[in-house]
This record gives sequence, C-alpha cells and structure tokens, in this order.
Amino acid sequence: MKKIILVFAFLGTIAFNANAQDQSTLIAENAIGLRLGDNDGFGTEVSYQRAVGSNNNRLEFDLGYRDNRNFNAFRLTGLYHWVWNIDGGFNWYVGPGLGVAQVNFEDDFGDFDDDSETYFYAAGDIGIEYNFDFPLLLSLDFRPEFGFGDFNDDVDFDIALGVRYQF
Repeated sequence: MKKIILVFAFLGTIAFNANAQDQSTLIAENAIGLRLGDNDGFGTEVSYQRAVGSNNNRLEFDLGYRDNRNFNAFRLTGLYHWVWNIDGGFNWYVGPGLGVAQVNFEDDFGDFDDDSETYFYAAGDIGIEYNFDFPLLLSLDFRPEFGFGDFNDDVDFDIALGVRYQF
C-alpha cells in the first residue's frame, strides 16, 4: 500500500511540475513590433515587451508618433501587464502605466501661446492577445489615458492593434 501511495505522490508531483512549466510559457521572454491605433489622430508605435519575474508579468514600452491635421505628437509610454490564459494561445492582460508626450500644434489651432507642449499622462491597459505556435503575437487593446497638461487635461481612449515578433 505504501508503494502505491508513493507512486501516486510521485505522479502527482510530476503532473504539478508539468502544469507549472506550462503556465510559465504563456508569454515570450521578449517581443518587438508595431502597435497601430487611434485616439486623437492615427498613430504608430514601436512596441517592446519584456517578461519580468516568473508569474507571467511583463513590461511594455511604446515609442510612437501621432498625426492629426491640427497637431502631431511624439509619445513614450511604459506599462506593466499581468497576463492570464483564456484558452490555448488566447491570453488577456491588464495593467497600469505612465507616459510623456511632446505635441507640436499647427499655427491656427486653438488658443495656445506656444506652438508646442510637453505633457504627462497616466494610462491603463486591457487587452486580448493570441500567441501563435510560431513567433507571432497579435493583440487588440483598449488604453484609457488621463492627461496632465494644457492640451491634454482630460481622458482619451486609445484602441490599437499590435503585431509583434517574439523571441
């Protein structure tokens, strides 16, 4: 009887370790690509993701450009993501972040004395992603941003499609 209990304990330990290893591979160590989205003008961002810790958490850094007929802007955003598996290659994630932007206005836009402004913003991010068997990651996310500046002192909603290479 003791041998049977030992065998089941051993098999249970192997199954637990295999499941733990499975959960640790939800996200790649690194991913780089593009994030194409819109809030106040079409924008493209170069996006880099880096896994941190062993609990499927990651950092995301986006360097982007926004263009509108009234202004253009350069933006840098940093986010922290908690990632959970839905099924198979489908994951969902959520997390907070911060950013800084430099906006250049057209001459005839608004009541701004200067033709440029730097402002900061806080962001949240929630999204869904599909992790293919080959090193491609597609994501769709929703990012509300709370701006702190004369130009952006309200809430903007950014929706974007991400395409990233994982390595």
